[in-house]
Amino acid sequence: MARSSNKNLRQANKAKKDEFYTQLSDIEKELKYYKDKFKGKVVYCNADDPFESNFFKYFASNFNVLGLKKLIATSYAGSPVVGGQLSLFDVEGLKIAKKKEPHKIEINEVKDLDDDGAVNMADVEWLLKHDKNVATPLKGDGDFRSVESIKILKEADIIVTNPPFSLFREYVMQLMKYKKKFLIIGNINAVSYRDIFTLLKENKLWLGASIHSGDREFRVPDYYPLNAAGYRVDSEGNKYIRVKGVRWFTNLDYKERHEDLLLYKKYYGNEEEFPKYDHYDAINVDVTKDIPMDYKKTIGVPITFVDKYNPDQFEIIDGIGRYSMLTGSTEKTKGTYLTKINGKPKYARVIIKNKKVTK
Repeated sequence: MARSSNKNLRQANKAKKDEFYTQLSDIEKELKYYKDKFKGKVVYCNADDPFESNFFKYFASNFNVLGLKKLIATSYAGSPVVGGQLSLFDVEGLKIAKKKEPHKIEINEVKDLDDDGAVNMADVEWLLKHDKNVATPLKGDGDFRSVESIKILKEADIIVTNPPFSLFREYVMQLMKYKKKFLIIGNINAVSYRDIFTLLKENKLWLGASIHSGDREFRVPDYYPLNAAGYRVDSEGNKYIRVKGVRWFTNLDYKERHEDLLLYKKYYGNEEEFPKYDHYDAINVDVTKDIPMDYKKTIGVPITFVDKYNPDQFEIIDGIGRYSMLTGSTEKTKGTYLTKINGKPKYARVIIKNKKVTK
């Protein structure tokens, strides 16, 4: 297998090829932290063709376990269902899937047909094939920004999906506009977007529980070009790519994010290990675990600090790179490159304070 690379993400952004299908195992690992959040809720997967989406598969097969009130998924125009090849279901008899029309699937109940005490995908397939009211065509193109999709969004309680990589910022801003709870896949680099960083600073958005490093594999349609690093084709001809920096973004709380980061280093007596930036009043820390336990002023840490960010322990003040993530470039900071130390720039940094240091 070729090594993974963010080149896959850059290609997706450039070509607007956003059909990256999240693995069911990754969904299951994350959702286990929020199972108490879904009882009596309407879940909407608004960037997921249900015949392709493992998000839909997860919620449909766990409909009763989670105690959902309703599950809704919408597809978009041109969704790449080709003869059922990419489908999670046996599409025989499912005319709406074969036509590849934008459509909505709305489930209010999933019955245990074989009476084995558990709902499975066979029960969901039966429902799709026999209840003509479950799957209905959309009038528009199914885009999450369409009038139809927004109307459904307003009805929903929690949005769970893998939104288009190229439209991540716009997607999140829509969720915030309509005050929705959400759990979505994105890339750690989104933290450096001013809008996203501001939400992180204001504790209106944070990272999920299960992914803190490494890369993740996504299935892609058959037509997706595999001309970048980090890909494979399985024995059945299915294509997969690996993407670095994948994270869950959410505003659903979970107890693990309130656990203190254990600190062991001290600033005083070791000042040479923590140089200050040339143009910003903060000390630099290259590795999150090296945050000094006795320093109460501003500290610059790597962006990956947000994986371990506990809002009870730390306060996010700013983010810096070439300029402030919050204020952008100003006349005062123009051309200074805020992360420089002795004239040499560092990667982007999150500026924090330790709330628990009082002296």
